Amino acid sequence: MPPHPSPSAAAAVPHTVYSDRFIPSRSRSNLALFDLATPAVQSPYCELLSAALFWPATPDRVASSATTCSSSSSSPSSSASPVGVGTPGSGNIFRFKAEAAPRRAKRALFAGGDEEEDPLMPGMFTARGARPRKIPKTPYKILDAPTMQDDFYRNLLDWSSQNVLAVGLGNIVYLWDARRDKVTELCDLGEDDDVCSVGWAQPGAHLAVGTKQGKVQIWDVTRSKRIRTMEGHSMRVGALAWGSSLLSSGSRDKSILHHDIRAQEDYVSKLAAHKSEVCGLKWSCDDRQLASGGNDKKLFVWNLHSVKPVLKNTEHRAAIKAVAWSPHLHGLLASGGATKDGCIRFWDTTKNIHLSCVDTGSQVCNLIWSKNMNEIVSTHGDSQNQIIVWRYPTVSKIATLTGHTNRVLHLAISPDGQSIATCAGDETLQFWNAFPPLKSERCVSLSVVGETSFVRSYIR
Repeated sequence: MPPHPSPSAAAAVPHTVYSDRFIPSRSRSNLALFDLATPAVQSPYCELLSAALFWPATPDRVASSATTCSSSSSSPSSSASPVGVGTPGSGNIFRFKAEAAPRRAKRALFAGGDEEEDPLMPGMFTARGARPRKIPKTPYKILDAPTMQDDFYRNLLDWSSQNVLAVGLGNIVYLWDARRDKVTELCDLGEDDDVCSVGWAQPGAHLAVGTKQGKVQIWDVTRSKRIRTMEGHSMRVGALAWGSSLLSSGSRDKSILHHDIRAQEDYVSKLAAHKSEVCGLKWSCDDRQLASGGNDKKLFVWNLHSVKPVLKNTEHRAAIKAVAWSPHLHGLLASGGATKDGCIRFWDTTKNIHLSCVDTGSQVCNLIWSKNMNEIVSTHGDSQNQIIVWRYPTVSKIATLTGHTNRVLHLAISPDGQSIATCAGDETLQFWNAFPPLKSERCVSLSVVGETSFVRSYIR
């Protein structure tokens, strides 16, 4: 009895693909006999259509077709050979099964011709040779913002989910309704006080205002009414951050206070780790971690209920005002240093890992992630006064926007994620088309980009 062949030695059964239609070849046909000859002058469309249907053997003239056909019929080689042999498309003539496709090397799903793997998302690839997106180099709208203070440590601009922009000018808070293109005054703190920070609650109906006197005011914007004033800081409140249940405030007195506006107390907990003014403050997208940056060159990350930082980073060499959590990757935090540092650093806070760093060469005033794409925007001071859009994780520049004549101190993004607003010490508020809409969006949009024409007006 002969031995059984091994599985590897057994012949593989070929997989046959059958088609359901028979399409004859017309490459050797005299189409003039069927009144299919083309006119003397053909349009490019007709030529392309003819070539696609009948292959290039379609005659240009009836006479030339007859000549070609007669000469080919008298040729010994043509009479001896099967119909259509050696002509385009003749491989499947009189056959009802397709040839096997050539074997190709296995590649990653959706992989292009030249790409690199995202180190934070294994299996996802970013094209290196992708055609860069064109971003307009000029703002589509400018509002004059008189009395805008040239102070690096303040945060005077925020955009609500209801498409209303809040801006602090001197001792007054103004609201710009993007849908109606209307400016209204919300509050006046008086001559003995100044606005140092503004921050919207998520629903967009309440605005927090940090003052020079160390107070935090809560305003109901629908009624233009102050509903609460919370104390606890001894110096100005330059940073505000809303979480799901808490409002956090950072002050020049080096402390961070957690306020629960539902509680009777002014604040429910106090965080004291910074050795200088707290100027950067942001809750993560899941409201579980709080990032704080200070003038002491330190970046801290706090848990929701911790009174001590769970992560400490000291790589920056200057004040850290710019902090931003990625809405795309859990635990991805970006931070930017001031003049003596000029670096943007990326962190994985789930593992306390420093991922990457890019030296911008200038003061980093703000950072904000795109809601629609894996990109981040930075604004800068010093001599360049630039706005830069970066692609992540390659941290490569997509666009550099220049429109301000002074350092770009404040940055906000529209609720639909398409526009950004920037404010600078040159007393202008500028609006830019920075990102495309989400793919799921069609006609409905909250964007202020009603048109791309240039507009300039006053904030007050």
